[in-house]
Amino acid sequence: MRTFVALLSFLLCVGCSLEPHAVPPAPSERNLAVVFDIDGTLTTDVHAIRDTRQGAVAAVRAYADGGYRIIYLSARHPLLQWHIPTWLAQHGFPEGPVHVTETPSQRRDHAAFKQGVLDEYRASGWALAAAYGDSSTDFDAYRGAGIDRDHVFALRREGAKACEPGAWSACYAGWPEQMTIIDKLIRAQGQAGR
Repeated sequence: MRTFVALLSFLLCVGCSLEPHAVPPAPSERNLAVVFDIDGTLTTDVHAIRDTRQGAVAAVRAYADGGYRIIYLSARHPLLQWHIPTWLAQHGFPEGPVHVTETPSQRRDHAAFKQGVLDEYRASGWALAAAYGDSSTDFDAYRGAGIDRDHVFALRREGAKACEPGAWSACYAGWPEQMTIIDKLIRAQGQAGR
């Protein structure tokens, strides 16, 4: 019965990718944004799309509570995109636009897709203050979008001995060890924004 329900759900969701999310213009008073890859960064694994990494919600919420715009990026397969907003809300992640691949070319080149979205944010006046990811394509996109390497943070994939290669400032096993850095970054940028 469980297999039948799963198959029926799958068939009903064929083509259920998310609608494109427009990039809003940045407000003049607080234009800082933080970028989060989803799969493997906020989830426990790139294939475990239901589980949340320990401390991920608290880390993202710290930025949101500090006045940052939260940007979620995912190159997840279109058949599994529909669940992202519900998953974020159910786990208590703060609101933020969810950008997913929409075309075959975007699905072939994840870095170009993510950089394109981030370039739109920059063109709309947003300052990309920090970025988090777990894959080389994330780090390539962040570098291409001009995010300061000192504010790009890598999370080690579950079971891996090292982070994927790329232009990042440090490799972390998980979110709890990031909280001190997040607090310092928020304080430093908050004082600079006054």
